[in-house]
Amino acid sequence: MGNMLDSAPLLSAPADVRAGEVLRLRREISRMQRRRSEHPLLPLDSAFSSLLPDGGLLTGSAYTVSPSPSLILALLSAASQKGHWCAVIGMPTLGIEAAAAFGIDLERLILVPNPAERWLAATSALAEVVPLIAVHPGSRVRDADVSRLSARLRDRGTTLLVTESAASEAWPQSEGSIRLTDPHWHGLGEGWGLLQDCTATVTAQIRRAPLASSVQVRLPGSHGAVEAIETAPAAIAELPMRFAPLAVAG
Repeated sequence: MGNMLDSAPLLSAPADVRAGEVLRLRREISRMQRRRSEHPLLPLDSAFSSLLPDGGLLTGSAYTVSPSPSLILALLSAASQKGHWCAVIGMPTLGIEAAAAFGIDLERLILVPNPAERWLAATSALAEVVPLIAVHPGSRVRDADVSRLSARLRDRGTTLLVTESAASEAWPQSEGSIRLTDPHWHGLGEGWGLLQDCTATVTAQIRRAPLASSVQVRLPGSHGAVEAIETAPAAIAELPMRFAPLAVAG
């Protein structure tokens, strides 16, 4: 089962209890201590191999992604299957059953579902030891905090997937964006049944590549993880770069 570091109780607790929860998280991190990643890329599922210029996620970088649990799990799956630890922060609706359906190793998955305003502290702490982190920001972030976190990502070789939210759109200093559009769920028959999978278009717009790249996929596929849908070559379109910095919080 995934490692559930649910920090929700500390939000209504006194300051000393909150401090104790932070220390507990740090002890867990110390137990997992790792060296800096020496790999320039984290792997992606083969269905996504054409999306990014190098076929994988750059270590030490951040990407803006759609707030889709299916997309998040699909982006984590290949790295997890290669033995890398992964963490998901601020996404209480993302469950371990869904993670398992994508082939994610639950023994190397850390969940911090409800960090509230401490999402940035949790992200910064886990970036010390976890090579791939997905986070849903719970509040606006200051430019200085973004710079500090970016420096830590580069120093530790950690890759960060930051979802778009009401609090933030594109993440400042982002390497690029990976977005899911046109989702269509399947599995319901005659008004009953279970949703089984989703077909959608995934589009990447990366700083180092002037053109956007898209692929149609099934999430999860018939054998778990991601399955590319065979279609005619998708048209490549130039999309506006949306990497403007966020407003500084007051």
